[in-house]
Amino acid sequence: MRIYVGNMNFKTSEAQLRALFERFGQVDEVAIINDRATGRPRGIAFVIMPHDDEARSAMNELDGNEFDGRVLTVNEAKPRATQRTGPPAPERHRPLPPRHDEVRQGGYANHRVNTRD
Repeated sequence: MRIYVGNMNFKTSEAQLRALFERFGQVDEVAIINDRATGRPRGIAFVIMPHDDEARSAMNELDGNEFDGRVLTVNEAKPRATQRTGPPAPERHRPLPPRHDEVRQGGYANHRVNTRD
């Protein structure tokens, strides 16, 4: 089961979080999420526990309890939403500049530019 852990201390390490959840059973993976722009932790993590009963026990015990100076939010992770919600964006087409022969025939501009008479 994939578990969401929120409101974490930014200094909490993956090893500390793994040790916290291993009190309740086997932990397959721990991932602390970092901000893409700054590279610093965002204060959230995901923990994967293979046995649902152990995962539910961990969620029930840890949700709302303090760890590393912060009160954690712990619950079952929701499926990842698609990047874009709503209708697809309309396609935007820029008109192409006229071809050289179109300009001479007067299709785009009906005068000569930079010419001497």
